[in-house]
Amino acid sequence: MKKSTLKSTIVFVVSVFAASTALVVSTFCGCADRISAGYVLELPEVPHPWLSLLGEPMWYVEWIDPDGRKQSKDVPYGTDAEIEIPVTWANPVTASPYWDKLGLDPKLFRPAGAIFPFDVSFNKKKRDNRLRLSWRAGADAAFYWELLLACGEDESKLPANFDWLRFRELFNGTLSKEVCEDPWLVNWRSVAEKTAASSFDRRRLVPEAAVEKSIPVTSGEWYGSSPFSKPIVPENVESSIFPVRPGVNIWISNEGILRVNGNVWVLNKIKNEE
Repeated sequence: MKKSTLKSTIVFVVSVFAASTALVVSTFCGCADRISAGYVLELPEVPHPWLSLLGEPMWYVEWIDPDGRKQSKDVPYGTDAEIEIPVTWANPVTASPYWDKLGLDPKLFRPAGAIFPFDVSFNKKKRDNRLRLSWRAGADAAFYWELLLACGEDESKLPANFDWLRFRELFNGTLSKEVCEDPWLVNWRSVAEKTAASSFDRRRLVPEAAVEKSIPVTSGEWYGSSPFSKPIVPENVESSIFPVRPGVNIWISNEGILRVNGNVWVLNKIKNEE
C-alpha cells in the first residue's frame, strides 16, 4: 500500500456499533500525542508438539510503522522485542514461527498475531505498553494483511476501517464449529478478495475444500502447521489419510517433516543437533 494512502486513515474508525469500541477509539485518538508508539511484544507459547519435535523457533515479525510502511524483523525465541506502531488507526502485527535449519521457512506455519489497539495491555511491574499476540488473533492479523493487498487504493474498504470487534464475535459460536475451532481452515486470501470486490459476508467463512490423500507414513501422531489442528493418527500399518488443501501442506511427527503439494509429497527426517 502507498504511504499516503495508509496515512490518510488517520481518523481511527474501527467500529460504530458498540459503546466499548467508541471508548477505545476516543481513548487512543485523544491520547495519541502523549502515548508512546513503542510496544513490547508478548509472544505466545509455542504448541508443545512443535517445540518437542522441532526445537525452539525464530519468530518472523511483521508490522506497520508510524509512517505507514510495512516492516519486518527476526526475533529469537524467548527474547523481548519492541516495535514502533501508529496509534491513530487499527493495525496488525504477525509473528510467524520458523526453523531455518530444518528448511521450515517463515509463512509455512501459521502465525500468531494481534490487532492494535484491541490487544494492548499495560505491564504495571515493568511500566511499559505491551501488545499481546495470540494464536487466535493470528488469523485476524493475516486477514488484515490480505485485505490490505486486495483493497488497493479503495479507501472505503481499507482494513483500518473494518469492524474488528464484530468480526471477532463471529468466532464465539456464530460460525461453524470447525471454523470456530480452527480459523485456518478458511482461505483468507479468497475471503479478502471477495470482500474487496463487494462487501464482507460471514457466509464465506467456511472450511476450504480439501482432498483426502493416502500417504505411506505410519509412525506416531502427525501435527499440522495450524496451532489448532487436531493430530492425524495412522489408521493402519501401511498409510494414513491427510486432508490436502491448495498450496504447501505441512505435517510433522517423530518420523519427520511431511510436505504435500497437490499429488507430490516429500518426507524428510528431522536432524536434531546435539
